Amino acid sequence: MLVVEGLSHDYGKRRVLEAASLRVRPGEILCLLGPSGCGKTTLLRLVAGLEAVQTGRVLIDGVDVTRSPPEKRGIGLVFQDFALFPHLSVLDNVAFGIAGDRARAVEMLRRLGMEDYAAAYPHTLSGGQQQRVALARALAPQPRVMLLDEPFSGLDTGLRARLRDDTLHLLKLSGAATILVTHDPEEAMFMGDRIAVMQDGRIVQAGPPEELYLRPANAFVAAFFGEVNRIATRVEGGAARTPLGPLDANGIAEGSAVEVLVRPEALVLSIAEDGAARVLAARMLGRTSLVHLELAGETPLHLHARMPGDFLPPEGSRVSIRLDRRRAYVFPTEAA
Repeated sequence: MLVVEGLSHDYGKRRVLEAASLRVRPGEILCLLGPSGCGKTTLLRLVAGLEAVQTGRVLIDGVDVTRSPPEKRGIGLVFQDFALFPHLSVLDNVAFGIAGDRARAVEMLRRLGMEDYAAAYPHTLSGGQQQRVALARALAPQPRVMLLDEPFSGLDTGLRARLRDDTLHLLKLSGAATILVTHDPEEAMFMGDRIAVMQDGRIVQAGPPEELYLRPANAFVAAFFGEVNRIATRVEGGAARTPLGPLDANGIAEGSAVEVLVRPEALVLSIAEDGAARVLAARMLGRTSLVHLELAGETPLHLHARMPGDFLPPEGSRVSIRLDRRRAYVFPTEAA
């Protein structure tokens, strides 16, 4: 078990991390998700011992390691830039942290499909191959905790997908408590048993991927997991009034300004000559299509709808809209 309690951190007069707390069980992958500058890498470095903790503490298996040096924490580290030793072969890179146990190093390379490159040097490898070697080196000592900082961000799309899949299964097999830092919500949902979303140095919501996607705590979380249609309105009669119909205001005070966020897949369209919305454009996006709509009113409302398959109504045609209310969220404007 990795436990982080109340970590706060300042760089000079700037607070970059505020009272961050989390727990990661053995064999669990927790993804720290958020935009650049939100504090996720600082949190990772504090857990790793690469930065001195100012406030709070870090425990591994019940032992306080807050003041312990990185090499005493039993942590495996994987960085975006691979950090391999250029003067050592692939095999020697992996064996470096396990007292030269070459048999163990060969086994780790085999698991990652890199045994044929054991004698090669890092500069002769592709980015994906170097990252596999870095992962093998980090896992070879059988660490209790694994920390990965944007490990796939420098790779092309196809290679990234393959390496994500391999890494997921290896981490699960290792049984290590894992924190993976990413700014990519799709990657976090693919890799994480749980996700902790960070905003301005704070963890604003943590939970399983489906919980964060379907029941976001605020507008920031809702929008971070994909495109949303935004509608500014007010609460009247206990509901947020929108051109798509009233939505439960969830106890927000009468008369309050609110922002309604509607996911594109929440708009279910049907061709209808007397439909309320006019089609501006429709584009095929592989398994789904994206339809641009204009909903008439005192102020015309521009909306995006995502439909399955090849639903491509002609430009200028009319469609009716049915709203899936489970994918529409109401938040106070101040929280947006």
